[in-house]
Amino acid sequence: MQRLFPVSGRDPGQDDGSPALGTLLGLADAYAYPPRESGPYLRANMVSGLDGAARAEGRSAPLSSPADMRIFGTLRALADVVVVGAETVRQEGYRPAKVREAFADRRAADGQPPAAAIAVVSRSLDLDLAAPLFTRPVVPTLVLTGAAAKEADVAAVRGAGARVVVAGDGDGVDPVRAVRELAALGLGRMLHEGGPRLLAQFTAAGAVDELCLTLSPLVTAGDEPRIMHGPAVVPPSRFRPLSVLEEDGFLFTRYVRA
Repeated sequence: MQRLFPVSGRDPGQDDGSPALGTLLGLADAYAYPPRESGPYLRANMVSGLDGAARAEGRSAPLSSPADMRIFGTLRALADVVVVGAETVRQEGYRPAKVREAFADRRAADGQPPAAAIAVVSRSLDLDLAAPLFTRPVVPTLVLTGAAAKEADVAAVRGAGARVVVAGDGDGVDPVRAVRELAALGLGRMLHEGGPRLLAQFTAAGAVDELCLTLSPLVTAGDEPRIMHGPAVVPPSRFRPLSVLEEDGFLFTRYVRA
């Protein structure tokens, strides 16, 4: 893996004994969150083809690569919580975040549990509560929903061992309130994994601080959604590039809100 931007930046492990870029710990240094005292921070991680498609054959996996999966795992290992929409959970077959031994000491030193919690955003609470995400999580799964959710559905989710977090006054979730509620639980380092509609909602609300976008050298065409496929951001929100890495033709970009 090589760094393309910033050109003057020195890669970890170049000559100071720190982990080399491309290794898990080197990537952890390259993608480190801001200090906790600066407040909650929401990072999004998505992949798209050259034509902007966020999926191929209905899933993101065909657009990925081994390097992309290393970064995916690293971002999860750095996060307190992974925010994801219920539809993406169903389409991608989500499972609990893994305990990654390479990051065990780092997480323990930061006061984090062995793995990130998964926070599922669901308006209807139509969830497969028998799935491993609810039956075998390392840390309890969270479900973000609105205050209008049916009491019986809320009880069922809680009965499955998940924690219900109300993050909206109606039947939906307010992105800004979701960030606030998660931060109040001590989950200030957040990783948003979509899907496209949910990410568009969070971005339109001004809740996204950073976008990590993998650009895959593949073209799929078709009618798959873009990485954000929902409400418009008005006026358009400007982000500035922080870094660009490359491996096997894949570009791993990192943008922060300007």
